[in-house]
Amino acid sequence: MPSNFRTYCSDSGFNGVVLWPSLDGAYLEGGDLTVLSHYQNMLDLMDMYDPGREALELVIFGESEKLNFDSTGRISLPAKFRDHAGLSGKVTFVGRGRKFEVWDEAAHEARRSELREKALANRHRMKPV
Repeated sequence: MPSNFRTYCSDSGFNGVVLWPSLDGAYLEGGDLTVLSHYQNMLDLMDMYDPGREALELVIFGESEKLNFDSTGRISLPAKFRDHAGLSGKVTFVGRGRKFEVWDEAAHEARRSELREKALANRHRMKPV
């Protein structure tokens, strides 16, 4: 994990991260504990018995794991996470604001130009706050 992100996570009261298999593809999503609070707040806006809510809760909360940083700032990924994301060599950490993604380096590189094109096409949609 990048050192600035480790510091951010530690400042939030947990010396580690929370990770789960992404619903959108062969990569991992994660963040500090506040990310789970954010997701819970969004889920709370859904009906308690909505099947979609149940599915999201089971995938995000049921499959997530808290992983502590070791003394050098690394985390050890469970085999099920490595398998889901196809991680066997170099990995790429991708910051996404509140959360981050962990990708196989080659898989992320393969989509980089597509992402840059989408970002360019959509940058006008960002509004000042």
